[in-house]
Amino acid sequence: MMSSVMNSADLHPARIPGYDGGPFTHQVGLLDEPLFWLGHLYSCAHSEEVEELLFGADYEAAGDFQRRLWERAEWPTFTVPLADDHRVHIVYRTFADDTGTDFLLHHPGWDRAEVLARDDGHFMGPGLSWPELVTAADNALPGGSTTDPHARLLLLLPAFGDDEMPDGAVDRLAVALRARTSVEAPEPLASALLEGQGAPGPARWTTAGHGFSTNDGAYSFRNPANHFALSADRLTRVATALAP
Repeated sequence: MMSSVMNSADLHPARIPGYDGGPFTHQVGLLDEPLFWLGHLYSCAHSEEVEELLFGADYEAAGDFQRRLWERAEWPTFTVPLADDHRVHIVYRTFADDTGTDFLLHHPGWDRAEVLARDDGHFMGPGLSWPELVTAADNALPGGSTTDPHARLLLLLPAFGDDEMPDGAVDRLAVALRARTSVEAPEPLASALLEGQGAPGPARWTTAGHGFSTNDGAYSFRNPANHFALSADRLTRVATALAP
């Protein structure tokens, strides 16, 4: 087992192996901006009614904030550390004609990062089950963009999709929304977000027949039935890194 001590260069990288782009910039201050979260969670709102719960009276202000964010030359990047030196990088891809948010899993011993999900006009995912999402949010490992479990949960939420939710999931998400955003009705919003689950919709996760977690999402890199899925060895290392 490798050391769990991570240095800042690894957690806020100048480059991510196998992933082109940048420059990557650590923009931790954005996590304290309520308007940032409204834009970050936009793809999770699957109807006009849910958009209204998310944005409320802040729709135009959130739109202006996001436009300024996407016009930056640098690529805002956030990191959530995982066990055994793994980490998830959340990268705002600010290409003028190809904006989006990429969720990448990496380890210093890997030759390339693995794409878990892409949140853009051609959404790819889901990349995380609910147990994996909560484990990453709650591990309290230092050195990433934030140790706050609420911020971590919301950062990773667009990469999530799971049709089997525990009883406390809505309350958990509502607490995070109340802590990090200014939405007026966190509980109804949390319920709606978890019911529709945004662009990919819910996916069924299983280990049957593979020995590692996979899902049945039509656009997921973690569905072995998809022609673009990760190979079996890469699916194994992704599932091991994210294991609850």
